[in-house]
Amino acid sequence: MTRTQDLYQVWTTDPAFDAATRDELLAIRDDPAEIEDRFYMDLEFGTAGLRGIIGAGTNRMNRYTVARASEGFARFLAGQGEETRQRGMVISYDSRWFSHEFALLTALIFAGHGIRVYLSDEIRPVPILSFAIRRFHAAGGVMITASHNPAKYNGYKAYGEDGGQLPPDAAAEVINSMNAIADIARLTWPDEAAVRQSGLLTEFGAELDAAYFDMLMQLSINPDAVRRQKDMKIVYTPLHGAGNKPVRQILKRIGFENVMVVPEQELPDPDFTTAPYPNPEERAALDLAIRLAEKEGADLVIATDPDADRTGLCVRTRTGDYIVLSGNQIGILLMDYILAARNSAGTLPEKSFVITSIVSSKLTRRIAAYYGVTLFECLTGFKFIAELIKEHDECGDMHFQFGFEESFGYLAGRNVRDKDAVVTSMLIAEMAAGARDRSLTLYDLLQDLYQRFGFAGEWTLAITLEGKEGIERIKSCMQALRQEKSQGIEGIPVRVIRDYLLRERLDLQTGKTEPLHLDESDVLIYELPDLDWFGVRPSGTEPKLKVYYGVYGKSQEDCDRRLSELRRLVENRLQSKL
Repeated sequence: MTRTQDLYQVWTTDPAFDAATRDELLAIRDDPAEIEDRFYMDLEFGTAGLRGIIGAGTNRMNRYTVARASEGFARFLAGQGEETRQRGMVISYDSRWFSHEFALLTALIFAGHGIRVYLSDEIRPVPILSFAIRRFHAAGGVMITASHNPAKYNGYKAYGEDGGQLPPDAAAEVINSMNAIADIARLTWPDEAAVRQSGLLTEFGAELDAAYFDMLMQLSINPDAVRRQKDMKIVYTPLHGAGNKPVRQILKRIGFENVMVVPEQELPDPDFTTAPYPNPEERAALDLAIRLAEKEGADLVIATDPDADRTGLCVRTRTGDYIVLSGNQIGILLMDYILAARNSAGTLPEKSFVITSIVSSKLTRRIAAYYGVTLFECLTGFKFIAELIKEHDECGDMHFQFGFEESFGYLAGRNVRDKDAVVTSMLIAEMAAGARDRSLTLYDLLQDLYQRFGFAGEWTLAITLEGKEGIERIKSCMQALRQEKSQGIEGIPVRVIRDYLLRERLDLQTGKTEPLHLDESDVLIYELPDLDWFGVRPSGTEPKLKVYYGVYGKSQEDCDRRLSELRRLVENRLQSKL
């Protein structure tokens, strides 16, 4: 009997598993492929904790896999002593199926180890969780969410004391604690009523929100423009998620009086009925919002994903068309806006720095150089941005200004250490008001930025390959690319390949290698002449192979032409490996 068959047998016969779990699994007894996919591995505690399809099995999100992660995390924290237990943990959750149940289960397991727990009294987004960890001086936190994944998913994001997601070393210790659990079906935790009576479990709510909004108001750059353009029409959609209340509240508080919420997407809906893939990166998720904007003549559309850490943006042009901006375009607009405003006001400190990821726009290099600030490029994953803020600002003598990833995650300010769609929505709206002051649109600002720093042809392709077979195909593709590094890619003038798994930089012209100093990660970056590049990596949160492109030049037409040719050559090569 294989491991998969053995686990399936245990889960369907052991009385420690509940009846609903057994019934769900018995219903697939004649589907070996489905059984294999549910049990061939344990749901991995990866770059963002757990994330998986909701259902019974070791490779699914359910009360048993959540209990296993919580028990491992709790053992890790409890082992650090009484002070850590007293500092406690903060837990929040979004609008997905079982999010509240998983959050409460997590809270009870932590309390069972004597760890104090602050539990959100309703759905609240990632940035408020991160802010709360720092506000309460807690030892860490958990966010129950699958971010922008489809409705069949849920997840478990683990956070450290700085308010950022757990770094690799801490995550490895949690994984070791999880692996030491012999029987997840027999994990125990105290009764909710007893925990509440003990004082170990308390809820947080409006008071914490007020402190968060006060902090955001301090990050406002141009409140005068907002006052002058308070009637500017903004369409906002929370995509049925946790951003609804905080985004609307901060836009109202800063002074905007004409914010329209997409009614069909306003309220929590775990099925995401109007947005099957609630990802603000996708135009389809913004369709209802764009229709409302067209009807009302709104200046812009803002969208946030279910846990409100990612922000999408659609802007109106002078001709009345609506253009959906890419994650890179939003990022460079905000970076230029923040740096330009502070530079002009004389409030940009010496030793300022900005951060982006190694797969984000290379125009950041030119923007940072223009304003005389340091640019750090880190691995994908906002926890690496959080680590750099802690190292160079909180514990150093530098000053963080802005950070972003091309995957629609942005952060300003030091009091949150993860992607923050609430502050991003505020700054985007404020930036649009400033542009409107000058009879310009955000699209005009983007074109001006390209004129100053160079045009860009950038694209991110996600190749979805689900299930065990998909994961194996992605791994095989990455292995093949590594084995053939020295050959380059026919038709593409590759000069350098940076392999972050092997942590080496290969110069194809000289054949020499040099060490890379970032952490190990399964990423290949191909450097072409000038700033041009492309990169390949497996997603850390979804069953996808992601391919990134960037070409830069003096006209958009030239960039688009060269991007199209580069995509053709790269994707032909990848298809031959998949």
